[in-house]
Amino acid sequence: MNWKKSAFAICVGLAGFAVFTIFVPQVRQWRPRSITIQGAVLRRDSDTRKELPIANAAVTASDRAMSASTQSDASGYFRLVIRAGVWPREVVNLSFRHPDFQPVDLKLQAGLRSAGEKLYVVAMEPAQQPASTKTARPQSLISNIRVRYTENVKTEENIGSALKIFQAFNKGNVPCDGQLPCSPDGRWKAVTGFVTLDAGAGNEFRNARASCIAGPCPFTRINSSAFRQGSRIVTASALDWSDTATFLLEAEVFHTAISSNVRHLYPVVFERNLNFTLPPTEEGVSIEAEVDGQPMVFPLGPDLYLSWATCTERASQNDENATIFRCELKPGYSFH
Repeated sequence: MNWKKSAFAICVGLAGFAVFTIFVPQVRQWRPRSITIQGAVLRRDSDTRKELPIANAAVTASDRAMSASTQSDASGYFRLVIRAGVWPREVVNLSFRHPDFQPVDLKLQAGLRSAGEKLYVVAMEPAQQPASTKTARPQSLISNIRVRYTENVKTEENIGSALKIFQAFNKGNVPCDGQLPCSPDGRWKAVTGFVTLDAGAGNEFRNARASCIAGPCPFTRINSSAFRQGSRIVTASALDWSDTATFLLEAEVFHTAISSNVRHLYPVVFERNLNFTLPPTEEGVSIEAEVDGQPMVFPLGPDLYLSWATCTERASQNDENATIFRCELKPGYSFH
């Protein structure tokens, strides 16, 4: 019997050693880490064209020891970081809440690597189904919709030209003797002539050029590097190492101004939603429409308020020069 007890003790010891060597290193190697959960919240619909983003949906991730919350943005996007402390096989509860939609709850195993690699697209059911169009009270019809806005544009107009004659007074064949300025080869005494043009307030010069028009032009050199294109003031200078020479400075005058141009566009109407895109430089956005046949103008304003629709805006993720607007009809209104 003693040998049986000894054999049993040996087996138990070997089994314990195996468990220790297999599982303990894994526990030592594993460390709590943070994972990022991201996705989008959409309105559930059998027609994918009607799966509109849901903004301001409260998204919460929680387990027995921690909780993190965020809100979806105008495009429905959300991002949550679960901090260190979530152990392998720990279940994290994801909840999605919005007053206009039915709640959604998900469970995910936070310890899995794939949990932070997935994109979670969550579709929420509307809390109440859209009212039937066949109601006792007739709905107001919105028709002939057009978006109007102004856009500030920088304009440049050629309003004329300017010119000025200047001279370099000199006498030829006079040795330089090291008294600057001298001719390029250093032999002859030279003089420098210069002139300045002023385009006036709000104007600037373009295509400035100078030329020698009289006198011993072969023995002159114009300093064209002194021209400042696109500036209000233009200065020209010329070196003359012979007899007196005459020069001409010319430039075109442009007036720069900011003008406001009125733009119009026709939005896309789909079901009960109005969609349009505007450049970020837009100002004074308003919507022209007929309400029950009566033409009206509705300034959108910074609060995006419309009496007959709820509007939101968001920057385009694909085009940094565009802002996306979406307006959803309020109860009691319909598009004609």
